[in-house]
Amino acid sequence: MRAYANNLGSLLRPQFNINTRIQTQVPGYGRRLHSDAPNVAPAKVVPATEARPPLTDLLGRRHDYLRISLTERCNLRCQYCMPAEGVPLSPRASLLSRDELAHVVRVFAALGVRKVRLTGGEPTLRADLADIIQDISSVEGIASVSITTNGLVLTRRLPAYQRAGLSAVNVSLDSLRPQRYEHMARRPGLSRVLAGIDLALQLGYRPVKINVVLMKGFNDDEICDFVEYTRDREVEVRFIEFMPFSGNAWDDSKLVPHRVAVRALTDGYPDVTPALPRPNDTARVWQVPGYAGSVGFISSMTNNFCSTCNRLRLTADGNLKVCLFGAAEVSLRSALRSGASDHELEHMIRAALRNKKPQHAARGATEHRAATLTPRKTSKALLPSVTKKFPTFPLPSTLKTSIFLGPQSTNISARLHSSDASDGDSVLTHLDSEGRARMVDVGDKDVTSRVAEAECFLHVGGRLLRLLRDARLPKGDALTVAQIAGVVGAKKTSDLIPMCHPLPLDCVRVSVRLPREPCPDGGPITVHCEVRATARTGAEMEALTGAALAALALYDMCKSVDKHMRVTELRVLRKSGGRSGEWPPAAQPEPRVRDIDTSPNKPKETFAPTHFMYF
Repeated sequence: MRAYANNLGSLLRPQFNINTRIQTQVPGYGRRLHSDAPNVAPAKVVPATEARPPLTDLLGRRHDYLRISLTERCNLRCQYCMPAEGVPLSPRASLLSRDELAHVVRVFAALGVRKVRLTGGEPTLRADLADIIQDISSVEGIASVSITTNGLVLTRRLPAYQRAGLSAVNVSLDSLRPQRYEHMARRPGLSRVLAGIDLALQLGYRPVKINVVLMKGFNDDEICDFVEYTRDREVEVRFIEFMPFSGNAWDDSKLVPHRVAVRALTDGYPDVTPALPRPNDTARVWQVPGYAGSVGFISSMTNNFCSTCNRLRLTADGNLKVCLFGAAEVSLRSALRSGASDHELEHMIRAALRNKKPQHAARGATEHRAATLTPRKTSKALLPSVTKKFPTFPLPSTLKTSIFLGPQSTNISARLHSSDASDGDSVLTHLDSEGRARMVDVGDKDVTSRVAEAECFLHVGGRLLRLLRDARLPKGDALTVAQIAGVVGAKKTSDLIPMCHPLPLDCVRVSVRLPREPCPDGGPITVHCEVRATARTGAEMEALTGAALAALALYDMCKSVDKHMRVTELRVLRKSGGRSGEWPPAAQPEPRVRDIDTSPNKPKETFAPTHFMYF
């Protein structure tokens, strides 16, 4: 149903470095505590593809989820989505063909995309939808193919889609009341949609997700009705905040904020509990005890989830959008039809991803949020001192005409930052040519054995030091807890440091040493962390994180005894295995200076000193 709900989204792929991924069906998945459970797709082994750097933007967000719009047509006319008379449609020749879709998906799969969702318009209006599903599901690396539909034709076509390889089903449904449904969609059909949901459940789809665009004064009084719908059905009802699209008259009075919707849920069901969150999940899911299904809230306006966005979008006419609300588009269709190679397509995709913003540019629901998005003026007095213009990301010359920038884009000729490419020692590798933060591409580096050591000091008082020596701390064995925390911290470094690469660690050793001297007034506790990895980049961040987390854990265990502790001198002691070799470099022995020769050259010859400057 709705291009509106089909185009919804955002979302960071779990940071795992694996060669093989297995997707299996979870039997008896009756009472789910998260919102992205595996569903009916048969167990599928995803073979390893050629190793390529993942699709990562400048903020370190990995993108493994592609949403493809198959058509602009729809057989409903939902009031918030489309005028009653419809919209002008692109010619059929301008839409991506079945072969072109398969080609594009193969390119994305080689770059790490694992999940594909087919949307519209209404995707079931494509007569070749079953063939498209089969083509995409057979692409090496694709683990899941799903659709978002209005559900009107599921009773007739869903079995064929399932045989073709369809993994999951989302149904757009804004009301459970027939008259209200027909008023909003301008078409009848509620009974057909509900029958399609029941058929999906009978065919084994778990869960069937139901997208509900929540609007004040229209269906905000049906929240509890939808909760009751989940009593005996393994469905996940997801209430979506009304969002502004071109063609919608944005009106804050229609918005039902997340906190208001959740309050309506908790008032009606006091025992409802939040479910465990999952990586990159757009919905905050809640579970009513004893109910087969669950409900979730997607609050893209009042509480956006842009920081974990892992989604890319491809329009029906072949334009790549890195953000639903962004105006910039890249025409992959034009590149395909002009004979671009897969390498050139990859270049275009990565270039577009570099322009993805930290958060979407949609108008906020409050004046405060709108104010936070207002650009600040730059003092003109500062600009004359900045003379360098930074180059843009290069594209193949034959494809530059395929880049379309919307009205939001601006050309920045100067950036007020201090990196200077002319001085090789001062270049910050985590800044691009325009001064924006980025994740460094290490794909061209060799995989070598890396070692890094770091240390810091926790300064404690005399009483605490005596308790640690005698193992009499009230909270227990603080030193062992600190060591475990350091190991866990080193392993979680890429989750804590935004631009840090996830590394497969070979070994983490953490030691906590008390001072050897008696130190009646206290002294420094040495925390040391050594990390070994076989990877393309160094492990010093893992060593630093391990040492820091161990010190903080020790601080936490001891704070009830000593409130004046302090952590100092966190530093890297040593690193090796990279292109730069050992750091710090081994100390060179000082050249030996020849002693002054005081012996006579010949017998009876007296010594005549020549270093007269000392006289």
